[in-house]
Amino acid sequence: MSDHERNHHDGLQQDLRVLAKRTDRRELLRWMAFTSLIPIIGCGGPDSSGGSSDTSGCARIPEETAGPYPGDGSNGANALVLSGIVRSDIRSSIAGASGVAAGIPLTLTLTLVASDDSCTPLRGYAIYLWHCDQAGRYSMYSSGVTNENYLRGVQVTDEEGKVTFTSIFPACYSGRWPHIHFEVYPSVEATSSSRNKVATSQLALPEDICDAVYATSGYSQSVRNLGQISLSSDNVFSDGASTQLATVTGNTTEGYAASLVVGIQV
Repeated sequence: MSDHERNHHDGLQQDLRVLAKRTDRRELLRWMAFTSLIPIIGCGGPDSSGGSSDTSGCARIPEETAGPYPGDGSNGANALVLSGIVRSDIRSSIAGASGVAAGIPLTLTLTLVASDDSCTPLRGYAIYLWHCDQAGRYSMYSSGVTNENYLRGVQVTDEEGKVTFTSIFPACYSGRWPHIHFEVYPSVEATSSSRNKVATSQLALPEDICDAVYATSGYSQSVRNLGQISLSSDNVFSDGASTQLATVTGNTTEGYAASLVVGIQV
């Protein structure tokens, strides 16, 4: 993994996560052998854009690094303490900052389910989501936007386990496949400390959709960056992205809608 996306979690916590993931794999393999099923490829069946929002079957989403720009207080910057951070539309900065992120509109819906309990929707959980802007910058960290906090927000899952964010399509910056970060907390009150999170992962965006978006004005640098990376070479998604690749529909004129079922162990 490159220094750009190195995991900053310390020893014991990371070891426990790795052990949990290995245990899940062993249990999954035993279950597959018993039922003689073909390999599971993700949450429900795939479609032409590479993802699914079908909750008829789901696997636990992999634990991933939050990267160097989480804004969750773990490395200084903390968007989670800002007034107004619980919001659906994350395109504008809040709490005295006035920047607005430009780009192709993207509506993102995550459906949180219990992967170890028949994919039962999880109500009342808080999901903190963040990603880079059209120029590949992260608010609160990158040069030129350190005083901004746009493209960061928290939503609480409804009775169907769903949250929806209104945002913009993120850039592809050098060394990473186009992606969106998120953390899951057991409640909105629990977001007071990043230590309370129960899952951290990333969502990948389909290549054909990225190609269409990056051909539009404002995304020109993303064309070259995307041409130098693939899902199979990305340092996060190279071990398989079937449970992380979003279903995306729409167009560059009216914007896009992305969805992903997020399975966690409860």
